[in-house]
Amino acid sequence: MTKQIQLAIAPIAWTNDDMPELGSENTFEQCISEMALAGFTGTEIGNKYPKDPEVLEQYLSIRGLKVASAWFSAFLTTKPFEETAEAFKAHRDFLHAMGAKVIVVAEQGHSIQGIMTAPVFDDKPVFTDEEWKKLAEGLEKLGDLAHEKDMEIVYHHHMGTGVQTTEEIDRLMEMTDPAKVKLLFDTGHLVFSGENPIAVYNRHQDRIKHIHFKDIRQETAEEVEKEKDSFLNGVKKGVFTVPGDGMIDFTPIWTAIHASDYEGWIVVEAEQDPAKANPFEYAVKARSYIREVTGL
Repeated sequence: MTKQIQLAIAPIAWTNDDMPELGSENTFEQCISEMALAGFTGTEIGNKYPKDPEVLEQYLSIRGLKVASAWFSAFLTTKPFEETAEAFKAHRDFLHAMGAKVIVVAEQGHSIQGIMTAPVFDDKPVFTDEEWKKLAEGLEKLGDLAHEKDMEIVYHHHMGTGVQTTEEIDRLMEMTDPAKVKLLFDTGHLVFSGENPIAVYNRHQDRIKHIHFKDIRQETAEEVEKEKDSFLNGVKKGVFTVPGDGMIDFTPIWTAIHASDYEGWIVVEAEQDPAKANPFEYAVKARSYIREVTGL
């Protein structure tokens, strides 16, 4: 594997942070041991992970794992900036202690991704011009805070939020300073939303500093929209899966990534019900497919 690109996997396949009942039986040590056994060298952070950096480092280092990043919920459109900033600094300091270089940020003001009864397509939030201004200015300030630790924020476009579509991603990138606000590229969220991932990648490749590889089951995605399911019910139904198991052809996506000289983590993130999709089996499947497609 090259030093420029490293492969990680997210613990959300073992235990779901938004629905802790999914995978409640899976332990933290089982999760990270199976990540390593499947051939990954990095992890994002889940709710069962130790909060003490020294303790976590002990568990990870003996398994050859590093921390790639971790999710941070911002509320820049709905709460005073100071509230988000204080929580962000604590999150930043923890990730810095773990050696991470990027901080995943997603705006949760008006988000419906965690509301079990909200149709993910029909109830998608749309920001006002004033909220866009608050978001852009707030993200730039978070970028400055990240720079204090020589880190970058990477914005996570996400289903059920105000930054989901290509148009919304474009607007956020246009409104923010490239030096302060970077982008996370998530294949699954783009395809689920009906976007063209390669077009988004090519347009914003200079801003992309973190990547999530997630696949989509096409029939399930169509059912979620038709049945007006929520994001969480879509997850339960199995709309997401690992690369190589769904509708996305990752070969042209990898071609674009490789051509751009991307450096950083590629993280497999595919939240499913572990009772239906054994996390270790799917981690091995993802690792094998990525090896075939990318040579990594």
